[in-house]
Amino acid sequence: MTPKVYVNGKLFDKPDAKISVYDHGLLYGDGVFEGIRIYEGRIFRLKEHVDRLFESARAIKLEIPLSHAQMMEAIQATVSANNKRNGYIRPIITRGAGYLGLDPRKTSDPQIIIIVDDISLYPPEFYENGLEIATVSTIRNHPAAVSPRIKSLNYLNNILAKIEGVISGCQESLMLNHLGEIAECSGDNIFLVRDGVLKTPPVEAGILEGITRGAVLELARAAKMSVQEMTLTRHDVYIADECFLTGTAAEIIPVVKCDARVIGTGKPGPITRQLREAFRQLTMAN
Repeated sequence: MTPKVYVNGKLFDKPDAKISVYDHGLLYGDGVFEGIRIYEGRIFRLKEHVDRLFESARAIKLEIPLSHAQMMEAIQATVSANNKRNGYIRPIITRGAGYLGLDPRKTSDPQIIIIVDDISLYPPEFYENGLEIATVSTIRNHPAAVSPRIKSLNYLNNILAKIEGVISGCQESLMLNHLGEIAECSGDNIFLVRDGVLKTPPVEAGILEGITRGAVLELARAAKMSVQEMTLTRHDVYIADECFLTGTAAEIIPVVKCDARVIGTGKPGPITRQLREAFRQLTMAN
């Protein structure tokens, strides 16, 4: 079945889904997006994702030409049109077509695009055995420049970090903030376990507030785990008993090595496994 793509209220076959080459989303990365999962026909935390989509748009002064409720309905309708039981949704809002030049006042008609398709971020063996990450020189965007809390179409910061990680032979890259503290990975949030305490960088470290990150924090607190959102350094990663990453596409994936240092036993740890199973149950019950 050819995927159906929503563009401004109409569904198009994937090859026919098009926008203007003068769109500022293409010319300047001027727009916002979300990544959302479908599990057994259920859209996981749709409201939270649409909330963040509208927050990102508001932060860049981009008016979405649908209401919150209409956006949720459009996403649900596009999933239904694609008859997708398990998959990935990518809603995108661009500034719209205009003239060459940065001035957003010269654009018109923001574009609403909703893609429903499959995604596989990491090979299955990494979920069983863990992956290796490497700290890269590309730092997370300074929060006083472009806020990392905005999920914008300008992802070059993350892509440059990803390139560094790939060159070093790793599947994922660990990014520091401007203070040299742990922020997040190129596409995922990071968690550590030390002496039974679950630790993750706070929002103030310059991270995107991941929806999956939030779900993991809820699951950990519900299980009466000790949880700390706190400043972390590479030293904390090196001496951790366990490490894992979270993200909509990645879900929960264990990390067993960072910068050539083995983490814990070199295998996915018990808390990581416990939270993975709790998250799986959550997605099935959603």
